[in-house]
Amino acid sequence: MRIFTKKLPHPDLPAEEKAQLLQNSEYQERMVESTFLYLTLDLPTSPLYKDEKEQLIIPQVPLFSILAKFNGSTEKEYKTYKENFLKRFQLTRLPPYLIFCIKRFTKNNFFVEKNPTIVNFPITNVDLREYLSEEVQAAHAHTTYDLIANIVHDGKPSEGSYRIHVLHHGTGKWYELQDLQVTDILPQMITLSEAYIQIWKRREEDETNQQGA
Repeated sequence: MRIFTKKLPHPDLPAEEKAQLLQNSEYQERMVESTFLYLTLDLPTSPLYKDEKEQLIIPQVPLFSILAKFNGSTEKEYKTYKENFLKRFQLTRLPPYLIFCIKRFTKNNFFVEKNPTIVNFPITNVDLREYLSEEVQAAHAHTTYDLIANIVHDGKPSEGSYRIHVLHHGTGKWYELQDLQVTDILPQMITLSEAYIQIWKRREEDETNQQGA
């Protein structure tokens, strides 16, 4: 992927000083190309305060909304101890398998917090062509992916448990695994879970879809 980074002046500086700093080369946008093992998808921030009714409502977000991080134009601010940066990302190559890590957990000095937002995603036919830079789109004949595995985290960050949804390629059926228990599961039930890590397989032209979802 390409990673574009732009350093930001300190927010407390006067406007004139900020404008001067932005002219310096240190504050100009820079681009590096990097390989990746998986793509981290950021969830919208959970509301800080909830009334009784809102506690019954679990926030939801479409998969394509959080994938927009990699469209080459969406900017996000990243903060370090001393400096702030704006970053944007653009994919330049799509591998046969993609791993998504949905960022549910955040750490601070005191505890780990979990974001319960549900990600709405299709099981099949997720096309990532629009996240490629225009000049490399022609080199990618196949850009559509099908889900083949889904890892779910249930419960609180410190005492929760994990379940795994796995596609059986021979039959096209989905199974849920938890410890030694294996049960059938309908594809539409997978999308209701608090997905944490997902594995997607690129669909080849001669490959028929056996999932029936």
